[in-house]
Parts: sequence; structure tokens; C-alpha cells
Amino acid sequence: MSPSTSQVPVLSGYPRADGRKGIRNVVAVAYTVECAHHVARLVVNAFAGQPVHLIGFPGCYPNAYADTMMKQLATHPNVGAVLVVSLGCEGFNRNSLHDTVAASGRPVHTITIQQNRGTRTSVSSGVEWVSWALDMLAAQEKVPMGLDELVVATICGGSDSTSGITANPAVGLAFDSLIESGSACIFEETGELVGCEFHMKRRALTPELGDEIVKCVEKAARYYTIMGHGSFAPGNADGGLTTQEEKSLGAYAKSGASPISGIIKPGDRTWGPGLYLLDVVPDGEPRFGFPNISDNAEIVELIACGAHLTLFTTGRGSVVGSAISPVIKVCANPDTYERLAEDMDVNAGRVLTGEATLEQVGQEIVDLVVKVANGEASRSEDLGHQEFILTYKQFEPAGPGCFPLKAA
Repeated sequence: MSPSTSQVPVLSGYPRADGRKGIRNVVAVAYTVECAHHVARLVVNAFAGQPVHLIGFPGCYPNAYADTMMKQLATHPNVGAVLVVSLGCEGFNRNSLHDTVAASGRPVHTITIQQNRGTRTSVSSGVEWVSWALDMLAAQEKVPMGLDELVVATICGGSDSTSGITANPAVGLAFDSLIESGSACIFEETGELVGCEFHMKRRALTPELGDEIVKCVEKAARYYTIMGHGSFAPGNADGGLTTQEEKSLGAYAKSGASPISGIIKPGDRTWGPGLYLLDVVPDGEPRFGFPNISDNAEIVELIACGAHLTLFTTGRGSVVGSAISPVIKVCANPDTYERLAEDMDVNAGRVLTGEATLEQVGQEIVDLVVKVANGEASRSEDLGHQEFILTYKQFEPAGPGCFPLKAA
């Protein structure tokens, strides 16, 4: 299974000053407090059907996690320019965000509503600047891009009894193929990998990394036990899953069979080809008010780690997409695909009906990754989905045992 047998780049992308390349050229409109959300949304709404995406942090008091996330998202390779929309009195450091984007070589402009005569004036000036940015980005030329410059993520949502035998292992095969071609691939959901930690430990590049993987999953198990509810939802049971462990084994299949190169946390970047585990469970004591489970919040965290696109597997069905990076839906259940065909990109349920093998579906996923990376719209993109969630969390830096090859 391979997208290309030659060394000639099969992709093209937009060059960025830090050496990375984007598969989209989005203008991000970023609000820095919920009080600026409406103004930012009105600016984005003026550009329906154009690559203008809304992102933002709703909280007022500062949070190191949110600050890191916003900076990484605003300088993501798929982002070409940024409009920052601030109320003016929030604790979030809008000036630091502006300066970070400017230092990345991207055009950036900040509107402070309290200093800009309110809603109408702020929306008008925002629309004017975004119009200029779109014209500027439209003139930017693409350059050759290899698969070894691509970062691909995966997540599952709305899992059922078919997920672990069709869509998830097919994505795992696609991951193995992409990694062999030099791509970086990220899987996550440590709260949905309970019981699989020692399987992952055996795949770690070093014993130290294996130990850190076990600690990640143990942390997730403690977190969800204290919070009182884990990653096993009523819909999973309705879909035929019987235990957390059964769901975990299905989720684990998305990671494929490649060695695990490291553990990253939200906002950390991958440091080369290979397979990375993203630890999304907050560090420290569990706090009510911190999120428990949200597919879209985790997609945002994957994007903040540099993911150009995300493979989203689902058995029960999901219609969500994302701002900034495309989402490709891989449907596990043939009945679900029939009901939600307009929202699904790949029908992995054909494995159950005998119409395709896992290897064939895995190759279909790889081929679609290449097409979407080259500009073809995924189903969620075509339908206009741009879901985005960012809330408070707390993380400690990953330890040196988590990235054995980073210094190599």
C-alpha cells in the first residue's frame, strides 16, 4: 500500500517562513474572549464560502494552555493571515498573540472593540482587512510538497461494534503506509485506550517511552474515575459495544502497527516522521469545569500539534468538521453510511458486506488523504463545517523520556 513509488513530491503546498507548508491558505479570525465572539463571527459571516475561519478562546482570565493553543493555531501551516478581535479588558494577552503571528511572517491585524467605537465599526473594519488579506493570499503560489512534510491525525467519535473491525483498522493500515512514506501521524484519546497501555508499551522506541505511555493511560483512568464518567457513552452501548475495554481495543486499532516515536501534549509539534501519541488528559488534580470528552476539542488539539488533516472514524455517525484543517470521515457501519452518505468520505462498512478488504479501504484512505491535501474538499468542508472548541486546561511539559528521537 503506497501513495507513490517515486521520490517526486506528490503534493503542493503554501510555503511558510518556518519551513513548513500548508495544504490550505485560511484567514483565521481569532477572538480573545467570549465578549468579542459575536463581532468576530459577523466578520466571518461576511465571507460565506471563502477560506475565512473562526477560532477563539472564550475565557477572560489567562490560561497557559489556551495561550499556547491560540499561538500554535494562529501560526499553523494552513493559516495564511490572522485577524485578532479583542474586547479590550480581558486577561488574555492579545498583544503577545499579535506579535507571535507577526514574527511568523504572516499578515496580522488586531481590532480592539472598546477602542474601535463598538460592534458596527469593528465589524466594518474587520471585513475590510479580511478582504485585503484574501486578495493578498490569492496571489500566493504553491510549491512542491512531499508526503514527508505532511502531518495526519486520527480520532474516533460515535463508535459502535463495527468501528473496531472496519474503519479503525483501515485507518491503522493507512497510517502505516503514510509513515513508511515519511509522514508524521498522530493518534490520541488516552482515555479511550485504557487496557491497551501495555500493547503500546511494547511498540515504544525505548523502554523509557514505554513507561511514559503506561503513565499517560493510568493518568487518564484516574482522571475519568474521579470525574465520575469515562469515555463509554450510552450511544456506544446502543451501537453494540459492551465494555470500556472492548471500545479501547477498537480505538487502539487506529494506530496501526508502526513503532511509537513519542508522546506529545496539546500544542507540541511532531519532530519528524513516525507515530505519535497525543496526551489530551489534563495534568494535576482533576477540576470540574475542565472538559471531559469532546471530539471537536480534541480535533483542535491535534491541529495545534500541526495536523494538516484529521481522519475521523465513526460507526454511529458524526457530521462535524473543523476550522483550519480538513476532516475526512471514515464510516465503519454500512447502514450508517447509507443514512449519512452526504457527510461521509469513505465507506469502510464495505468490509462487512464483502465488497472490499481492509487493505483496499486503507489504500482508499491514503489516496483520499493525497487528494484532500492537494485541495479537494472533504465532505465536511464542502458542507461548510467549521466547528471549534477551546476551553481551560492545564498541562505540564512532556518529560525527556517522551521524545527519544527529538535530539537526533
